[in-house]
Amino acid sequence: METVDITIERRDLRGKGAARRSRRQGAIPAILYGPKRSTTAIGISAEEFDRKLARVEGSHLIRLLHKDGSDAELHDRMVLLRDVQRHPVTGGVLHADFYEVDLTKRVAVAVPLHFVGKAAGVVLGGILQPIVREIEAECLPTEIPDFIEIDVSALGIHEAIHVSDLQLPAGVTCLADATQALVSVLPPTVEEKKPEVAPVEGAVPAGAPAPEAEAAAAPKAPPKKGGGEE
Repeated sequence: METVDITIERRDLRGKGAARRSRRQGAIPAILYGPKRSTTAIGISAEEFDRKLARVEGSHLIRLLHKDGSDAELHDRMVLLRDVQRHPVTGGVLHADFYEVDLTKRVAVAVPLHFVGKAAGVVLGGILQPIVREIEAECLPTEIPDFIEIDVSALGIHEAIHVSDLQLPAGVTCLADATQALVSVLPPTVEEKKPEVAPVEGAVPAGAPAPEAEAAAAPKAPPKKGGGEE
């Protein structure tokens, strides 16, 4: 996994008003925290965040670089992006949390799952059903996998792949239950057929007028003239 470099600067002001001003100036308000440091307010370029981090899957190792390198407390710090708050309508990033890690200690991370191949059950008409898209794993920060690939080619209908079936990279331990299903193949969807009803003798087909209505609508013959009239 390659490390992503992000340029930051210290934010001295806190509160909603200061955060709104930062966003208007093109910066995302954020915090940096960890087991061996106090929480520090920082700011990140919104453009740089969007370009480097917005589409990153799972957990990714990030190097924070101070804007001019003069702030030793913030410069060259290795972190994980732990939380991102987004606007409910626009989806824009409102705030971010960065967690400083020790490169020599294992850490819990989220690892995406990539399903590859065409399942045998899908060939027969079944439906591939991913149950989870990522798993929680533990490893050193420098050994975080970009993703874990799962080959579903041999998966038949009503079959599933579980955590115990995963082939994990060296040094990576899955924290999920070994019996947890990750992906399965559902049986084909069958449309329910309505039972056919045999026609009843003398019954009027749906939409056809009743015999009485037909008789009333039929034209009446003119009355016959009497034979005795002249």
